[in-house]
Amino acid sequence: MTTVDDMTYTFRAARPEDTPAVEALDGSFTTRTIFHVAVTEDGFALQEIPVDPPLHKVFPPEDTADDGPAADEDPNSRNSRTFVAVGPDGCLAGFAAVSYAPWNRRLTIEDIEVAPAHRSQGLGRALVGHAVEFARERGARHLWLEVTNINAPAIHAYRRMGFTFCGLDTTLYDGTPSSGEQALFMSMPCP
Repeated sequence: MTTVDDMTYTFRAARPEDTPAVEALDGSFTTRTIFHVAVTEDGFALQEIPVDPPLHKVFPPEDTADDGPAADEDPNSRNSRTFVAVGPDGCLAGFAAVSYAPWNRRLTIEDIEVAPAHRSQGLGRALVGHAVEFARERGARHLWLEVTNINAPAIHAYRRMGFTFCGLDTTLYDGTPSSGEQALFMSMPCP
């Protein structure tokens, strides 16, 4: 058990019975700013700009039938892990799904979500801390993640944790419900 901002959470590897709660977690967010991406001759530039009215983003359910992991794949295999945070009420408060690639010694944070009632309390930082421990166990040199340019709250949180921008994909979301958004890649050395 770990205390985060006066609340006691239990952190552990996900179990098969956690799947419905992980899939049902509300990962939506509301933001008053977004990061405008300008592609330049030498790369890209970001400028945080206000949006009025505030933007509310709800992520569509993942379509795992064709391109996602098979239902029988183990989310806690040797090189992947899903960590869950269970709140004092016994309900899932957040999770982080990570995978390690030995060829480049990168730990990728595939997904991280914190339930709205548990945000801004350090729970995301604690979940990333568990990812860092796993990264160290595997010998990772760095952690890496992808975030949409409109998720300013997450971008600010990642920057406070030590992540920096390292890349951009302007077409990753084309043909999806997130079309028009840009994918920002962030990384940090494994502490």
